[in-house]
Amino acid sequence: MNVLIIGGTVFLGRHLIRALQERRHEVTLFNRGIHFADDFPEIEKLRGNRDGDLSVLKDRKWDAVIDTCGYVPRIVGMSAQFLAESVNTYVFISSVSVYEDSIGDKDEQCPVIKLNDITTEIITGETYGGLKYLCEQSAEEAMPGRVLTIRPGLIVGPNDWSGRFAYWVHRALLGGEVLVPDSLEQVCQFIDVRDLAEWTVKLIENNATGIYNADGNISTKLGDVITACFNSLDSKDYTLVPISEQLLLENAVIPYQELPLWVPSEWGERTFNCDKAIKDGLRYRSLQTTITDTREWLLTVEPREKALGKSLTSSREVELLGKRRFE
Repeated sequence: MNVLIIGGTVFLGRHLIRALQERRHEVTLFNRGIHFADDFPEIEKLRGNRDGDLSVLKDRKWDAVIDTCGYVPRIVGMSAQFLAESVNTYVFISSVSVYEDSIGDKDEQCPVIKLNDITTEIITGETYGGLKYLCEQSAEEAMPGRVLTIRPGLIVGPNDWSGRFAYWVHRALLGGEVLVPDSLEQVCQFIDVRDLAEWTVKLIENNATGIYNADGNISTKLGDVITACFNSLDSKDYTLVPISEQLLLENAVIPYQELPLWVPSEWGERTFNCDKAIKDGLRYRSLQTTITDTREWLLTVEPREKALGKSLTSSREVELLGKRRFE
């Protein structure tokens, strides 16, 4: 196959490239050339801005396009319309954030967020999921019956600059007193970026269309992940110090961001059903592999803080641990 990737150089796109290459497919990248522009020198790179400058894609043909960075429905619609005669399948990487915020197990048929203002292009925590759903609709309108929509949960692994998983690997490397929430039995879903990439390629090879959730195993608990980080990295001289959710919230600790993977119990439990994806070939590598490979990548990042996103700083952690002593 010959596959066009829109974006492709920061996180998921990098692993899609490798998965495609391993299966001997040809890859073309279309992006602005802002991030890691010199990586993958063997791949054809087409430069442009998808918001109005798609001319470099004219008169070309691909078997599929993978849209890794679509957030605004107008722009996704432009891309899909422009490529409608040039590709067989439009693969849109969406998000489980499209689902309504109600608790429970979400499969692909569950209600999604409908924005009151469908013209907004301002991406916030409140609009992100609704905009992603409108992007799905825009692609489908441009290429009816030829869109493969993938709704991942939290994507983790090497090259993830958000810190939403790497934080715990980093803490295992440091050791010492480690702040952990006291809700270690909460479900903790995420998917290794390489599992997602390899499965996506297989779906394209099989000419799949439709909507798929793509997230991790719901039997995994937050405590399992944190403990595995320390055990897998053979960490020494560390103590896990549980902090109550009440204290964390009272001190304005931002769940899932400052303290990665933590979701307050008062929010209720939401899980994402991936039975359809598993039936169609999604497979998971071991948690230990994800941890050790994330560690290897982290050790290449200088300074390491660049890869930790907005997670807790050391000084903030010490401050909170001090308050815990007076609980």
